[in-house]
Amino acid sequence: MAKRRTPTRFILCINDTDSDDLEKGKVYPVVPDAKAKRNGFVRVVDESGEDYFYPESQFVAIDIPPEACEALSAAS
Repeated sequence: MAKRRTPTRFILCINDTDSDDLEKGKVYPVVPDAKAKRNGFVRVVDESGEDYFYPESQFVAIDIPPEACEALSAAS
């Protein structure tokens, strides 16, 4: 697990199968990780409060206004 960094975007969980630390329909912060992306994963700060790798297929990208990003960043 890498040192937690400030998220630059948020994604929506569409599949929480086989994961106790994700909730379908919830928005999660993404920690940038180019190597994970190349391998089909995203680094997500999940319900445990830590960042872990998950398959990209479990999420969809969403557009969030800057003000909402600030509020979500403060809450996570």
